[in-house]
Amino acid sequence: MSTRRALALIFCTVTLDVLALGVMIPVLPRIVLGFTGGDIAGAAEVFGLFATVWAAMQFITSPLLGALSDRYGRRPVILLSCLGLGLDYIFMALARSLFLLFVGRVISGITAASIPAFGSGCRRRAAS
Repeated sequence: MSTRRALALIFCTVTLDVLALGVMIPVLPRIVLGFTGGDIAGAAEVFGLFATVWAAMQFITSPLLGALSDRYGRRPVILLSCLGLGLDYIFMALARSLFLLFVGRVISGITAASIPAFGSGCRRRAAS
């Protein structure tokens, strides 16, 4: 029964991560466009920067989250990841400038790399 609950947690968390990306793709460009005053070219540059920084943060912090998962367990790291996703939504809802929107995307990128947390337990069991 414990294995089923663990798989359900993994499925829900990965679904939330992918759903967050799927929601951001159509919504974030319109938010950025509003901050740039309707300048489509400027908004495209800013959105490209946001997407690049988000992916770079995931790339940089994936090994770190995997290592933290090995040390402290999967559950705290996954909860931290969900917290970061929620903080990004709060920043997006309350952002009054592009900078605050950018901070939210950086937080989301750092904590969105939750998938390595799932694999860390497999590495640990295989090593024993």
